[in-house]
Amino acid sequence: MEDLIGTLTTFGLYLETYLTSLSADFLNHKKRIFVGYLAISVVMALVFLCAWRGLGLRGAFGKVFDKNIFWSRSAKADYFIYAINRIISILISPYLIAQGAVTTLLFFQLSKQNVIGFLSLDHWPSVLIITLYTLTYFFMDDLSKYFVHRCMHRWQFLWAFHKVHHSAETMTPITVYRVHPVESIIYGLRGSIVIGAVIGIFAYCFGIDNFSLATLLGVNLFSFIFNIAGANLRHSHIEIAYWPWLEKIFISPAQHQLHHSIENKHFNKNYGAMLAIWDWLFGSLHFSETGKSIRFGLRPNEASATNIISIYLKPFVEISNIFKYFYTTLVKLLKLNILR
Repeated sequence: MEDLIGTLTTFGLYLETYLTSLSADFLNHKKRIFVGYLAISVVMALVFLCAWRGLGLRGAFGKVFDKNIFWSRSAKADYFIYAINRIISILISPYLIAQGAVTTLLFFQLSKQNVIGFLSLDHWPSVLIITLYTLTYFFMDDLSKYFVHRCMHRWQFLWAFHKVHHSAETMTPITVYRVHPVESIIYGLRGSIVIGAVIGIFAYCFGIDNFSLATLLGVNLFSFIFNIAGANLRHSHIEIAYWPWLEKIFISPAQHQLHHSIENKHFNKNYGAMLAIWDWLFGSLHFSETGKSIRFGLRPNEASATNIISIYLKPFVEISNIFKYFYTTLVKLLKLNILR
Protein backbone atom coordinates (compact mmCIF):
# COMPACT_ATOMS: atom_id res chain seq x y z
CA MET A 1 0.00 0.00 0.00
CA GLU A 2 2.86 2.35 0.89
CA ASP A 3 4.50 1.60 -2.46
CA LEU A 4 1.28 2.46 -4.27
CA ILE A 5 0.95 5.73 -2.34
CA GLY A 6 4.57 6.56 -3.10
CA THR A 7 4.08 5.84 -6.80
CA LEU A 8 0.95 7.98 -6.95
CA THR A 9 2.72 10.80 -5.09
CA THR A 10 5.64 10.70 -7.52
CA PHE A 11 3.25 10.63 -10.47
CA GLY A 12 1.36 13.56 -9.00
CA LEU A 13 4.56 15.59 -8.67
CA TYR A 14 5.53 14.84 -12.27
CA LEU A 15 2.03 15.75 -13.43
CA GLU A 16 2.15 19.02 -11.49
CA THR A 17 5.55 19.82 -12.99
CA TYR A 18 4.23 19.07 -16.47
CA LEU A 19 1.06 21.13 -16.11
CA THR A 20 3.10 24.02 -14.72
CA SER A 21 5.52 23.81 -17.65
CA LEU A 22 2.63 23.97 -20.13
CA SER A 23 1.65 27.41 -18.89
CA ALA A 24 5.14 28.60 -17.93
CA ASP A 25 6.01 30.33 -21.19
CA PHE A 26 2.69 32.19 -21.23
CA LEU A 27 3.49 33.64 -17.80
CA ASN A 28 7.21 34.29 -18.29
CA HIS A 29 8.03 37.78 -19.60
CA LYS A 30 11.30 36.41 -21.04
CA LYS A 31 9.41 34.12 -23.42
CA ARG A 32 7.96 35.16 -26.74
CA ILE A 33 4.44 33.84 -26.06
CA PHE A 34 4.10 35.68 -22.77
CA VAL A 35 0.48 36.82 -22.57
CA GLY A 36 1.55 40.45 -22.49
CA TYR A 37 3.49 40.12 -25.76
CA LEU A 38 0.60 38.22 -27.34
CA ALA A 39 -1.78 41.03 -26.37
CA ILE A 40 0.57 43.65 -27.84
CA SER A 41 0.81 41.64 -31.08
CA VAL A 42 -2.97 41.48 -31.32
CA VAL A 43 -3.23 45.25 -30.90
CA MET A 44 -0.52 45.80 -33.52
CA ALA A 45 -2.30 43.49 -35.97
CA LEU A 46 -5.64 45.24 -35.42
CA VAL A 47 -4.13 48.70 -35.91
CA PHE A 48 -2.33 47.53 -39.05
CA LEU A 49 -5.44 45.97 -40.57
CA CYS A 50 -7.63 48.95 -39.74
CA ALA A 51 -5.22 51.77 -40.59
CA TRP A 52 -3.28 50.30 -43.52
CA ARG A 53 -5.58 47.66 -44.96
CA GLY A 54 -8.79 49.62 -44.51
CA LEU A 55 -10.68 46.93 -42.62
CA GLY A 56 -13.28 47.83 -40.04
CA LEU A 57 -12.69 46.77 -36.44
CA ARG A 58 -15.04 43.81 -36.77
CA GLY A 59 -13.38 42.66 -39.97
CA ALA A 60 -9.95 43.10 -38.40
CA PHE A 61 -10.94 40.96 -35.41
CA GLY A 62 -12.26 38.30 -37.76
CA LYS A 63 -8.98 38.35 -39.70
CA VAL A 64 -6.77 38.16 -36.61
CA PHE A 65 -8.76 35.40 -34.90
CA ASP A 66 -9.57 33.43 -38.04
CA LYS A 67 -10.79 30.03 -36.82
CA ASN A 68 -9.67 28.46 -40.09
CA ILE A 69 -6.12 29.33 -39.04
CA PHE A 70 -6.18 28.57 -35.33
CA TRP A 71 -8.24 25.36 -35.67
CA SER A 72 -6.68 24.04 -38.85
CA ARG A 73 -5.22 20.52 -38.77
CA SER A 74 -1.74 22.02 -38.98
CA ALA A 75 -2.36 24.33 -36.01
CA LYS A 76 -3.78 21.46 -33.95
CA ALA A 77 -0.60 19.52 -34.70
CA ASP A 78 1.36 22.53 -33.40
CA TYR A 79 -0.54 22.32 -30.11
CA PHE A 80 0.13 18.58 -29.80
CA ILE A 81 3.83 19.10 -30.55
CA TYR A 82 4.01 21.85 -27.94
CA ALA A 83 2.52 19.51 -25.33
CA ILE A 84 4.69 16.53 -26.30
CA ASN A 85 7.90 18.57 -26.39
CA ARG A 86 7.20 19.72 -22.85
CA ILE A 87 7.32 16.11 -21.68
CA ILE A 88 10.54 15.50 -23.59
CA SER A 89 12.07 18.71 -22.21
CA ILE A 90 11.39 17.63 -18.62
CA LEU A 91 13.05 14.27 -19.29
CA ILE A 92 16.19 15.44 -21.08
CA SER A 93 16.88 18.92 -19.67
CA PRO A 94 18.97 17.64 -16.70
CA TYR A 95 21.39 16.05 -19.17
CA LEU A 96 22.02 19.10 -21.36
CA ILE A 97 25.20 21.12 -21.04
CA ALA A 98 24.80 24.12 -18.78
CA GLN A 99 26.02 27.57 -19.72
CA GLY A 100 27.77 27.75 -16.35
CA ALA A 101 30.01 24.86 -17.38
CA VAL A 102 31.06 26.69 -20.55
CA THR A 103 31.63 29.91 -18.63
CA THR A 104 33.79 28.22 -16.01
CA LEU A 105 35.81 26.24 -18.54
CA LEU A 106 36.55 29.25 -20.75
CA PHE A 107 37.37 31.49 -17.80
CA PHE A 108 39.96 29.10 -16.39
CA GLN A 109 41.44 28.37 -19.81
CA LEU A 110 41.93 32.10 -20.39
CA SER A 111 43.44 32.44 -16.95
CA LYS A 112 45.97 29.70 -17.71
CA GLN A 113 46.99 31.27 -21.00
CA ASN A 114 47.03 34.81 -19.59
CA VAL A 115 45.13 35.93 -22.69
CA ILE A 116 44.36 39.67 -22.90
CA GLY A 117 45.01 39.96 -19.19
CA PHE A 118 47.34 42.85 -19.76
CA LEU A 119 44.44 45.09 -20.72
CA SER A 120 43.48 45.58 -17.05
CA LEU A 121 39.87 46.49 -17.75
CA ASP A 122 38.58 45.91 -14.23
CA HIS A 123 38.57 49.66 -13.50
CA TRP A 124 35.96 50.44 -16.18
CA PRO A 125 32.59 51.84 -14.96
CA SER A 126 30.00 49.11 -14.36
CA VAL A 127 27.47 50.88 -16.60
CA LEU A 128 29.91 50.76 -19.50
CA ILE A 129 30.69 47.09 -18.82
CA ILE A 130 27.00 46.20 -18.75
CA THR A 131 26.36 48.11 -21.99
CA LEU A 132 29.31 46.51 -23.76
CA TYR A 133 28.27 43.07 -22.53
CA THR A 134 24.69 43.57 -23.67
CA LEU A 135 25.71 44.64 -27.17
CA THR A 136 28.33 41.90 -27.51
CA TYR A 137 25.99 39.16 -26.37
CA PHE A 138 23.15 40.42 -28.55
CA PHE A 139 25.23 40.46 -31.74
CA MET A 140 27.00 37.16 -31.04
CA ASP A 141 23.75 35.43 -30.11
CA ASP A 142 21.95 36.70 -33.20
CA LEU A 143 24.88 35.89 -35.50
CA SER A 144 25.13 32.34 -34.13
CA LYS A 145 21.40 31.84 -34.65
CA TYR A 146 21.79 32.97 -38.26
CA PHE A 147 24.58 30.50 -39.03
CA VAL A 148 22.96 27.57 -37.21
CA HIS A 149 19.70 28.29 -39.03
CA ARG A 150 21.51 28.50 -42.35
CA CYS A 151 23.24 25.18 -41.67
CA MET A 152 19.84 23.69 -40.82
CA HIS A 153 18.75 24.44 -44.37
CA ARG A 154 21.98 23.65 -46.21
CA TRP A 155 23.10 20.42 -44.49
CA GLN A 156 20.85 17.51 -45.31
CA PHE A 157 21.19 15.69 -42.00
CA LEU A 158 20.16 18.88 -40.14
CA TRP A 159 17.39 19.71 -42.60
CA ALA A 160 15.82 16.33 -41.79
CA PHE A 161 15.03 17.72 -38.33
CA HIS A 162 14.52 21.40 -39.16
CA LYS A 163 11.91 20.76 -41.82
CA VAL A 164 9.54 19.72 -39.03
CA HIS A 165 9.24 23.44 -38.32
CA HIS A 166 8.73 24.26 -41.98
CA SER A 167 6.04 21.62 -42.42
CA ALA A 168 3.44 23.93 -40.83
CA GLU A 169 0.77 24.82 -43.40
CA THR A 170 -0.81 27.52 -41.23
CA MET A 171 1.06 29.61 -38.72
CA THR A 172 0.16 30.82 -35.25
CA PRO A 173 2.43 32.05 -32.44
CA ILE A 174 2.60 28.44 -31.18
CA THR A 175 4.23 27.40 -34.47
CA VAL A 176 7.50 28.70 -33.03
CA TYR A 177 7.38 25.56 -30.84
CA ARG A 178 6.87 23.21 -33.80
CA VAL A 179 10.44 22.04 -33.46
CA HIS A 180 11.90 18.55 -33.41
CA PRO A 181 13.55 17.76 -30.02
CA VAL A 182 16.90 17.19 -31.75
CA GLU A 183 16.80 20.72 -33.15
CA SER A 184 15.89 22.05 -29.69
CA ILE A 185 18.97 20.33 -28.29
CA ILE A 186 21.19 21.83 -31.01
CA TYR A 187 19.86 25.34 -30.40
CA GLY A 188 20.11 24.84 -26.66
CA LEU A 189 23.78 23.90 -26.98
CA ARG A 190 24.33 26.89 -29.25
CA GLY A 191 22.82 29.20 -26.68
CA SER A 192 24.85 27.72 -23.81
CA ILE A 193 28.09 28.00 -25.76
CA VAL A 194 27.48 31.61 -26.84
CA ILE A 195 26.40 33.00 -23.49
CA GLY A 196 28.96 30.90 -21.66
CA ALA A 197 31.74 32.16 -23.92
CA VAL A 198 30.69 35.81 -23.68
CA ILE A 199 30.31 35.70 -19.90
CA GLY A 200 33.60 33.82 -19.52
CA ILE A 201 35.51 36.36 -21.60
CA PHE A 202 33.92 39.35 -19.86
CA ALA A 203 34.47 37.87 -16.41
CA TYR A 204 38.12 37.40 -17.25
CA CYS A 205 38.60 40.82 -18.87
CA PHE A 206 36.79 42.86 -16.25
CA GLY A 207 37.36 40.72 -13.17
CA ILE A 208 34.92 38.54 -11.30
CA ASP A 209 34.74 41.02 -8.39
CA ASN A 210 33.41 43.74 -10.68
CA PHE A 211 31.32 41.45 -12.82
CA SER A 212 27.94 40.26 -11.55
CA LEU A 213 26.76 37.20 -13.47
CA ALA A 214 23.32 37.55 -11.94
CA THR A 215 23.07 41.14 -13.17
CA LEU A 216 24.32 40.35 -16.67
CA LEU A 217 22.13 37.31 -17.09
CA GLY A 218 19.18 39.56 -16.34
CA VAL A 219 19.96 41.87 -19.25
CA ASN A 220 17.26 41.17 -21.82
CA LEU A 221 16.71 44.60 -23.31
CA PHE A 222 16.93 43.57 -26.96
CA SER A 223 14.75 40.50 -26.48
CA PHE A 224 12.18 42.66 -24.71
CA ILE A 225 12.14 45.17 -27.58
CA PHE A 226 11.93 42.33 -30.09
CA ASN A 227 8.95 40.78 -28.30
CA ILE A 228 6.97 43.99 -27.83
CA ALA A 229 7.65 44.88 -31.47
CA GLY A 230 5.38 42.05 -32.60
CA ALA A 231 7.67 39.01 -32.69
CA ASN A 232 4.60 36.77 -32.46
CA LEU A 233 3.40 38.10 -35.81
CA ARG A 234 6.32 36.41 -37.56
CA HIS A 235 4.46 33.12 -37.25
CA SER A 236 1.06 34.38 -38.29
CA HIS A 237 -1.07 35.24 -41.32
CA ILE A 238 -0.74 39.00 -40.71
CA GLU A 239 1.88 40.21 -43.20
CA ILE A 240 3.34 43.34 -41.65
CA ALA A 241 6.26 44.63 -43.72
CA TYR A 242 8.82 47.34 -43.02
CA TRP A 243 10.34 49.92 -45.32
CA PRO A 244 13.03 48.36 -47.56
CA TRP A 245 15.86 50.20 -45.79
CA LEU A 246 14.61 48.90 -42.43
CA GLU A 247 14.28 45.34 -43.77
CA LYS A 248 18.03 45.43 -44.37
CA ILE A 249 18.48 45.85 -40.62
CA PHE A 250 15.58 44.02 -38.96
CA ILE A 251 13.60 41.00 -40.13
CA SER A 252 9.96 41.99 -40.53
CA PRO A 253 7.08 39.56 -39.88
CA ALA A 254 6.39 39.49 -43.63
CA GLN A 255 10.02 38.60 -44.37
CA HIS A 256 9.96 35.67 -42.00
CA GLN A 257 6.68 34.51 -43.51
CA LEU A 258 8.44 34.42 -46.90
CA HIS A 259 11.03 32.19 -45.26
CA HIS A 260 8.22 29.68 -44.70
CA SER A 261 6.89 30.01 -48.24
CA ILE A 262 6.65 26.95 -50.45
CA GLU A 263 7.77 28.90 -53.54
CA ASN A 264 11.23 28.07 -54.89
CA LYS A 265 12.29 31.72 -55.10
CA HIS A 266 11.82 32.05 -51.34
CA PHE A 267 13.90 29.01 -50.43
CA ASN A 268 17.01 29.65 -48.34
CA LYS A 269 16.13 33.29 -47.72
CA ASN A 270 15.78 35.40 -44.57
CA TYR A 271 17.52 33.20 -42.02
CA GLY A 272 17.89 36.05 -39.54
CA ALA A 273 16.38 35.90 -36.07
CA MET A 274 16.16 39.57 -35.11
CA LEU A 275 18.64 41.21 -37.45
CA ALA A 276 18.50 41.18 -41.24
CA ILE A 277 22.04 42.49 -41.59
CA TRP A 278 23.46 38.96 -41.65
CA ASP A 279 21.18 38.05 -44.57
CA TRP A 280 22.17 41.29 -46.26
CA LEU A 281 25.90 40.64 -45.76
CA PHE A 282 25.81 36.96 -46.75
CA GLY A 283 23.44 37.19 -49.71
CA SER A 284 20.30 35.56 -48.31
CA LEU A 285 18.14 38.68 -47.89
CA HIS A 286 14.74 38.82 -49.56
CA PHE A 287 12.46 41.83 -49.13
CA SER A 288 8.83 41.30 -48.18
CA GLU A 289 6.18 40.89 -50.88
CA THR A 290 2.96 42.31 -49.51
CA GLY A 291 -0.42 41.79 -51.13
CA LYS A 292 0.49 38.38 -52.47
CA SER A 293 -0.96 35.12 -51.22
CA ILE A 294 1.70 32.98 -49.57
CA ARG A 295 1.38 29.24 -49.24
CA PHE A 296 3.20 27.83 -46.22
CA GLY A 297 4.58 24.36 -45.70
CA LEU A 298 6.46 21.72 -47.65
CA ARG A 299 5.64 19.30 -50.42
CA PRO A 300 3.82 16.19 -49.12
CA ASN A 301 6.76 13.88 -49.92
CA GLU A 302 9.11 16.00 -47.79
CA ALA A 303 7.28 16.09 -44.47
CA SER A 304 3.83 15.72 -42.96
CA ALA A 305 2.14 18.75 -41.44
CA THR A 306 -0.23 16.76 -39.25
CA ASN A 307 0.96 13.18 -38.70
CA ILE A 308 2.54 13.36 -35.23
CA ILE A 309 4.27 9.98 -35.46
CA SER A 310 5.81 10.88 -38.80
CA ILE A 311 6.84 14.31 -37.52
CA TYR A 312 8.89 12.77 -34.71
CA LEU A 313 10.19 9.58 -36.34
CA LYS A 314 10.66 10.33 -40.05
CA PRO A 315 13.77 12.51 -39.46
CA PHE A 316 15.54 9.54 -37.85
CA VAL A 317 14.60 7.36 -40.82
CA GLU A 318 16.01 9.95 -43.20
CA ILE A 319 19.21 10.28 -41.17
CA SER A 320 19.58 6.50 -41.24
CA ASN A 321 19.19 6.50 -45.03
CA ILE A 322 21.77 9.26 -45.38
CA PHE A 323 24.34 7.30 -43.38
CA LYS A 324 23.53 4.14 -45.31
CA TYR A 325 24.10 6.00 -48.57
CA PHE A 326 27.47 7.32 -47.46
CA TYR A 327 28.47 3.92 -46.10
CA THR A 328 27.60 2.07 -49.30
CA THR A 329 29.31 4.78 -51.38
CA LEU A 330 32.44 4.49 -49.26
CA VAL A 331 32.46 0.70 -49.60
CA LYS A 332 32.13 0.97 -53.36
CA LEU A 333 34.99 3.46 -53.56
CA LEU A 334 37.18 1.22 -51.42
CA LYS A 335 36.48 -1.72 -53.67
CA LEU A 336 37.46 0.38 -56.67
CA ASN A 337 40.72 1.26 -54.89
CA ILE A 338 39.95 4.96 -55.20
CA LEU A 339 40.59 5.72 -51.56
CA ARG A 340 43.93 3.88 -51.25
